[in-house]
Amino acid sequence: MGTARLWVRLGHAVYLGPSLGLDAHSTAIPSLGVGVDAPFRVRVGGLPDITARSFLFRARVTHHMVGSRGRMLFCFFDPTSARLARCLGGMTRTAGDYPYAHRDEAELVALCRDPEPDIARLLDVASIPVPAIRDARITAAADGIRADPARPHRADETARSAGLSTSYFLRTFAAQTGTSFRRYVQWARMVRIARFYSAGYDLTRAATDAGFASPSHFSDTFRAMFGLTPTAFTGIGGRLHIIEQ
Repeated sequence: MGTARLWVRLGHAVYLGPSLGLDAHSTAIPSLGVGVDAPFRVRVGGLPDITARSFLFRARVTHHMVGSRGRMLFCFFDPTSARLARCLGGMTRTAGDYPYAHRDEAELVALCRDPEPDIARLLDVASIPVPAIRDARITAAADGIRADPARPHRADETARSAGLSTSYFLRTFAAQTGTSFRRYVQWARMVRIARFYSAGYDLTRAATDAGFASPSHFSDTFRAMFGLTPTAFTGIGGRLHIIEQ
């Protein structure tokens, strides 16, 4: 089935690898799941099992994948309304409140069969746009977070430095980066960890250097975002990659 790979960028992540057989769980961010080698079944919301080749997993909704075989693709993204609406627009069927059967699932499957998948194209097909920052003040704030994600970042202080009220800054930051200020900091730290881990650091040291208060804080955040612990990911030989901005 090949190794597990996780590509991380600010606001997006892509997992390609074994289905892992995870227990019932929920994640803090939504994801589009695609069965690369075969359809899979989803148990959710008290409904009869849903058999699908692609399924939109909602944030904070407990689900259980059963009967999955082969490799899975998961495209993770922040639940901002524009992105979620665009991804929802790509789903062609529903069972209860749960959308499945992405209109371009055949192309997504084909992209995953390339030994070196085109991640930018894959994200585009999955209907997850990369946002554009237009306000120079938001650009400066985002640059500051990426340059030093390990230090404490407070929204009120950052807004003050930008010459904006906190409420206006938070609204504009979310609209132009595609995610909340707090989540942007988390993504920046995940990108920093991926960079350190790729350079040979162990995850504990990488998490500390990226600004997480403790290994358990990092582990909890990683699991909330991706549905498995960092230990489980590295235990299957998982590799982290950075998608450059």
